[in-house]
Amino acid sequence: MKKIIISTFAISAMLFTTSCENDFDTDVNDVVVTKGEADFSKYVALGNSLTSGYRDGALYSSGQNESYPNMIAMQMKLAGGGQFKQPLMPNNTGGFTNLFNPTTGEFAGKYVLSLVNGSLSPGPTAPGAPLDIISSGGPYQNMGVPGAKVFHLLAPGYGNPAGLTPTNPTANPYFVRFATSASTSVVADALAQNPTFISLWIGNNDVLGYATSGGDGSNPITPVDGVPGVGFTNSYTALVGLLFPAGTTRKGIIANIPNVTSVPYFTRVPAMPLTNLTAAQVTQLNGGYAVYNAGLAQAKSLGAISDAEYQRRLIKFTTGAMANGAVIVDKDLSTVPGLPKYRQTTAKDFILLPASKVLTPQAGGGTSVPLEDKLVLTEAEAAKVATATTAFNTTIKNVATAKNLAFVDMNAKMEELNSKSGIVWDGVKYTATFVSGGAFSLDGVHLTGRGYAIIANEFIKTINDKYKSTLPQVNPNTYSGVTFP
Repeated sequence: MKKIIISTFAISAMLFTTSCENDFDTDVNDVVVTKGEADFSKYVALGNSLTSGYRDGALYSSGQNESYPNMIAMQMKLAGGGQFKQPLMPNNTGGFTNLFNPTTGEFAGKYVLSLVNGSLSPGPTAPGAPLDIISSGGPYQNMGVPGAKVFHLLAPGYGNPAGLTPTNPTANPYFVRFATSASTSVVADALAQNPTFISLWIGNNDVLGYATSGGDGSNPITPVDGVPGVGFTNSYTALVGLLFPAGTTRKGIIANIPNVTSVPYFTRVPAMPLTNLTAAQVTQLNGGYAVYNAGLAQAKSLGAISDAEYQRRLIKFTTGAMANGAVIVDKDLSTVPGLPKYRQTTAKDFILLPASKVLTPQAGGGTSVPLEDKLVLTEAEAAKVATATTAFNTTIKNVATAKNLAFVDMNAKMEELNSKSGIVWDGVKYTATFVSGGAFSLDGVHLTGRGYAIIANEFIKTINDKYKSTLPQVNPNTYSGVTFP
């Protein structure tokens, strides 16, 4: 999972309270709990980091205990559910000391808030321990594997320690921890438990990796078409076909994926972030791009670029309260000999959360020094993300219908959370606002315990609707949010 570097900034109160009534559907806490048409005696959850309980940039034990499958399993126990065991990390810090990469921050410990220059700032901690192998303590019913894409759940050897190579790895350390053998797959280990009920929330990483890397080419979107192991549609169809073969009595629930640009990692930093520039700053900045702008003007006069492209690429800063776009490198701009591919961001671009550290005139990022490709998801790249998400979600819905499974529209729920009204539980309002909204953790992508409780309730409501059970919802307010020092 990509680590995040965030600048210092003041953090407001964690939760907003409101007198609005509960936005959730009617709870069933006062109803006799029954299993309905389902059998919860052996519940297994498959997915990625969102299923595992990953938060604050790491997988750690207290976060895992507040995973949404664990919450669901506790409610299932009231209706005949059995043991639900999780592959808990050995500490409450996370990360792996023997895999930690100090250059990228990969496999560091969880993010925590600390006081820096008078403001609370999130930052990673040192990793807690080396990778531990805990397969002997299994089987584990929470099989969420951080970083997994759809085809990874089908891949033999995804838990093979020999595949943890620095370059071109074929294994995932989080699955290596609890895989039953070096040759097994996630789906094989799940089926070996003969589950009676399965939840599946997978597909986020098939587009999220591209988005969080700013579409720089290091983590491409999974193609829609292609054989299992290559294309999303056939991989997802094959996966669900294995979990729910023809003639099975096994019940289950699957969820679609949210539009990744609705989470704080993409919304925390304004698309046009530079305001209140002084006259001196503007004079200096505009002077610094004078040669570049002159080159653009010459290219236009020679017919190398249109006037529309000239206007799009022109670098111009303005004083006062007017918002200025950050200067970025946009690889999708046309090639003009002798001119770099610079432009300023517009309201349709997404500046990623890690850019906040350098996004000041003083630091130079986005002003005298253009932001790197990996720090911005441009309008064109965001359109690719949206197109893929729509295609993936169409596949997921079609498969749910074909297999007669419960289906959770998690995309709609995340959009609701991202709205101004948010989601209210017992007078507490939750939104997708970074930190203060209460639902998202310090990495800007994954949820807090309270956010995962919102997810758990959406699963529970859908299970009840589909299988006529009466599992009670959980109370998000009783789970943890962002921890303040």
